[in-house]
Amino acid sequence: MADDLFASASKTTGDYDASSIEVLEGLEPVRRRPGMYIGGIDERAFHHLAAEVLDNAMDEAVAGHATRIEVTLGQGNRLTITDNGRGIPIDEHPRYPGKSALEVILTTLHSGGKFSNKAYATSGGLHGVGISVVNALSTDTVIEVARDRQLYRQTFAKGLATSALQQIGAAPNRRGTSVAFTPDTEIFGEAMRFKPTRLYRLARSKAYLYAGVEIRWHCDPELIGDDTPAEAVFQFPGGLSDHLKEQLGERACATAEPFAGRQDFPDGQGSVEWAVAWPLHSDGSYSYYCNTIPTPDGGTHEQGLRAALVKAIRGFGELVGNKKAKDIAPEDVTTEIELMLSVFVRDPQFQSQTKDRLTSPEAARLVENGVRDHFDHFLSDNMERGKALLGFVMDRMDDRLRRKAEREVKRKTATSGRKVRLPGKLTDCANDSPEGTELFIVEGDSAGGSAKQARDRKTQAILPIRGKILNVASANAQKISANQEIADLGLALGCGLRDRCDAAALRYERIVIMTDADVDGAHIATLLMTFFFQEMAAIVRDGRIFLAQPPLYRLTAGGKSLYAKDEEARAAIEAGPFKGKKVEVSRFKGLGEMNPQQLRETTMDPKTRTLLRITLPQEYEERAVTRDLVERLMGKNPEHRFAFIQANASAVEEDAIDA
Repeated sequence: MADDLFASASKTTGDYDASSIEVLEGLEPVRRRPGMYIGGIDERAFHHLAAEVLDNAMDEAVAGHATRIEVTLGQGNRLTITDNGRGIPIDEHPRYPGKSALEVILTTLHSGGKFSNKAYATSGGLHGVGISVVNALSTDTVIEVARDRQLYRQTFAKGLATSALQQIGAAPNRRGTSVAFTPDTEIFGEAMRFKPTRLYRLARSKAYLYAGVEIRWHCDPELIGDDTPAEAVFQFPGGLSDHLKEQLGERACATAEPFAGRQDFPDGQGSVEWAVAWPLHSDGSYSYYCNTIPTPDGGTHEQGLRAALVKAIRGFGELVGNKKAKDIAPEDVTTEIELMLSVFVRDPQFQSQTKDRLTSPEAARLVENGVRDHFDHFLSDNMERGKALLGFVMDRMDDRLRRKAEREVKRKTATSGRKVRLPGKLTDCANDSPEGTELFIVEGDSAGGSAKQARDRKTQAILPIRGKILNVASANAQKISANQEIADLGLALGCGLRDRCDAAALRYERIVIMTDADVDGAHIATLLMTFFFQEMAAIVRDGRIFLAQPPLYRLTAGGKSLYAKDEEARAAIEAGPFKGKKVEVSRFKGLGEMNPQQLRETTMDPKTRTLLRITLPQEYEERAVTRDLVERLMGKNPEHRFAFIQANASAVEEDAIDA
């Protein structure tokens, strides 16, 4: 019997030996697994390539060596970013005889000048992978370096050098680095293109983050849309303060002027810049940066700013004798405000290579200490201003406590009659019975604010979610149970998960997924449908899940407005009801851009809206096919998704929707 077992084991392991172990050389790991380095191969990851190159140029500017950056988008998906900094070193690298430092940086992971503080005190590039990853994922990369009044050039493709470093000639009036590249269609597909609007906004936002830099934008006129200029120059001496003032426009705020400023950290550890305003009736927006890198998920610098604001306003409340001020919570101060925060720190730590969240523990302390004194003075130097803001915050606190009390005593589940705990972000409807009620799951606080004003308070509830929820198809049970967004969904719906999911216990008659009409919105809707398919299949089978159909365009002619959900519908209106008329076309970039009246009549009013019902196949075989499709496209193995994209990319028309 032992011999049989040994023979069986040999058969099992015989095809797994030393020859099965692959060793990937150079930049081949990047091409095999791009998601590890840029977060995927979707549109967001695609534009991350541009951000990596632009961040290098910004590091030169922040270090005081560059004053001008040019971003040029040309035909053939060709992007060129040029700075007038020091230029990448072109002398021979001591560890790689015969190779220039330029070639080492472009073809070797974890190589660069940012591991110590010798070349850069603070920088966005930390791991020495950015420019090499761009090279690895591009079919054609050309680097030009102007140093010591000479111009040098070297070409690369798919991570490899395709020419030696060449000295082109004299360049007496030029200095710095130019990077031109074309992303590889083998990795991203034929349909993927740089979006001019997205690159324009990226370049513009970088100029706000460092007042000493001028960023010039150029785009081939044939590539641009109506809302993006072909040429522009960005330079903002006021930094984030200028950005916030432009964003606020003429909106009334709790204080006449924003709370804005800048503070260096002690011992040369960096600096913090901030701009905060409290607009009346705002949906709120938050922008966080570290070393000019966007950190959309916030992090420790965000925590430090919030702590400074909350502690200062509590202290001011005590100063003026308001005993209730001690109960002020962070959400009373920071929810629905316009907030911009930028920090420069040494050796920052991020959650991943895409740097969506800052995790440096010392950033919280540095930011809190840097901002706190300034906010104390902002409140106390002008007592009327301080009291006005305190009153504004206290009103929010009272609303929060009132909502909390109402949630604890009001709505009951559909079957048990017991009181239930509900998530704090949920704005519930008034009806106790589920008949006729709807829960709208909306993307972000901005859209949530518009939806709250547009809804029928009696029958429609709103639950905003922050960005893209967890992909449950590729997560384990422990990670799913620990996710806050999923916990909020479970509490709001009240029908249980998996085998315990009971459609009869659902607290609403319909669940409506309402996201922006763009690729990110489609991704969020897909993640939500995956959640319902896996965790609440009973309510999907019962036909309780719907997709909202928000319009992409509003067309106005002769005082009449019509809405179109896509280009085809727009063309039909222009060729039909508005034929021969001068048509004014407005494009909605998101639900938050619609005013409540527009959102109500196009997307939420049962009399005028269109909903798509999400259903499951009735036949067992068809359900098995559906399960297999969800597993392949949303499961743990990214190669299945890559194979699907390769097989179907040729059948997909280029998406005209800007992210």
